[in-house]
Amino acid sequence: MKFYRVKKEDVDVNLTPLIDVVFLLLIFFMVSTTFTKESRLNLELPEAQGTPPAAEIKVLELTISSGGRYSVGGASLVNDTREMLSKGLLDVAKGDTAQPLQIVADAQAPLQSVITAMDVAGKLGFVQVSFVTMQPGSQSSK
Repeated sequence: MKFYRVKKEDVDVNLTPLIDVVFLLLIFFMVSTTFTKESRLNLELPEAQGTPPAAEIKVLELTISSGGRYSVGGASLVNDTREMLSKGLLDVAKGDTAQPLQIVADAQAPLQSVITAMDVAGKLGFVQVSFVTMQPGSQSSK
């Protein structure tokens, strides 16, 4: 008597349903995702070059915090409107728009706050407007 061996078949996992599910998920996420393009300018503020001027001149200082809050001459403003900034600058400058104005903006301050400050200063008649920057290699004190 002759016995025949039963041939063993290789066991394979059918990947077709898995691939179908993955493609369906991919299509679902592509359709349901919303892509928004943020309108923000990426700027790297310049580092100072050269030496600061040696003459002692009374300078009006406008500080802009990382949250976009304004301080004029060390005094915080009640709100961040153009009118309040304009009134604060004129009060601290005592109407003298010929004196230099330094804008000290935090590196994380919104660019719109800096542009608003420059616009208000220009409309008030400040012509000597400058920015305070860090010395190369210096650390900010937070």
